[in-house]
Amino acid sequence: VIGIVAKNGILLLDAEQRFREIGFAPEEAMIQAGRRRLRPIAMTAIATIAGMAPLAFGIGSGSEMLKPLAVAVIGGLLSSMVLSLIFTPAIQFYLRPRKTAEA
Repeated sequence: VIGIVAKNGILLLDAEQRFREIGFAPEEAMIQAGRRRLRPIAMTAIATIAGMAPLAFGIGSGSEMLKPLAVAVIGGLLSSMVLSLIFTPAIQFYLRPRKTAEA
């Protein structure tokens, strides 16, 4: 889960940097990056959740041992997807050095 979250952040911030390089304002660059990278981030999370769903709902011998793991991974992916699309841009925006206007 940590690797997927890190990849999501890298994808988002890389897209934001590319939009700034082509002339977008920082706020607009982050909005466009979020729009552009929403689908790949969501598809990765959905594919992983779909792969873990049989474990989470598994019936049979041994499923009771893997069920908590699958539920934790699914919950982590759902929450990290939402948080990475909201908090990563906000933190990047507020931590970015500001350009000072020369008078």
